[in-house]
Amino acid sequence: MTLIKNIADFAGRWFALLVLGGAVFGLLLPEQTAHIAPYTPLLLGVIMFGMGLTMRPSDFAIVARHPRAVLLGVLVQYTVMPTLAWGIAHLLDLPPMLAVGMILVGAAPGGTASNVIVYLARGDVALSVAMTSVSTMLAPFLTPLLVLTLANSTLPVPAGALFLSILQIVLGPVIAGLLLRMAVPALVERLLPAMPLVSVSGIVIVVAGIVGANADAVLGTGLLVALAVILHNTCGLGLGYLVAVIGRLPDTARRAVAVEVGMQNSGLAVALATAHFSPLAALPGALFSVWHNMSGSVLATYWARRSPRNAPVPSP
Repeated sequence: MTLIKNIADFAGRWFALLVLGGAVFGLLLPEQTAHIAPYTPLLLGVIMFGMGLTMRPSDFAIVARHPRAVLLGVLVQYTVMPTLAWGIAHLLDLPPMLAVGMILVGAAPGGTASNVIVYLARGDVALSVAMTSVSTMLAPFLTPLLVLTLANSTLPVPAGALFLSILQIVLGPVIAGLLLRMAVPALVERLLPAMPLVSVSGIVIVVAGIVGANADAVLGTGLLVALAVILHNTCGLGLGYLVAVIGRLPDTARRAVAVEVGMQNSGLAVALATAHFSPLAALPGALFSVWHNMSGSVLATYWARRSPRNAPVPSP
């Protein structure tokens, strides 16, 4: 188990580069990796089950203790990110499938790696976990509604099918993992060190499959989509922090809100795009998976070297 933990720690530490490697692998071997794309919903379900194993009922207690911070963060996430995605897609005149892919990313809940990034950034991890949990639980209702509102004029949106998919891919596996941890906590505690390895491996495989299925599109419009993704993520991080400042949240909470707003569950966007639209619509989500882990790691490194202003300074 020690070996698995060391490998999992390595995977977590080099998450961004591993995801980038998956994208390169998909680009170099498109015919082989394209066969992975149809299994994206199954892979994401496994990842979300692992996320559920890491959760406990006490993670939701912070909602009662600090409701304003959690509600502010979730509200910004489900308003700023979808609106930004829609605006950037139209500003750059993306083709309809890519525009829908961008909106799917913007309407997704918090990313599965955001809690780790907040921890490394010396932010409020409890707030980050609560925001991820609450936004994930709201996703079956809000994500289809937002996609229907923002993308229906571009392409027909199967809102009912999106709702059922999110129940199957996200909510079901998360609740199953949560219940399993409550039922056999000792067993799950022994498995937890391996969870980062499962999540990282799943995301790397998903990115490789989606990039492989869209190799020609990546070479043709990849730079434009990459620009859209970078703008989306950067503006999300900045606006998330700004709203937290305006809301007079402490510095650790500002860091948590910024990361939670800027980092989306792009794997869910990829799964929904593949299942209900086309592999091309999944391209923004795949590139977002690569970029937001890189930008999050850079931001965490920057903040890790700066003590939060509201944190107590340890005595020598």
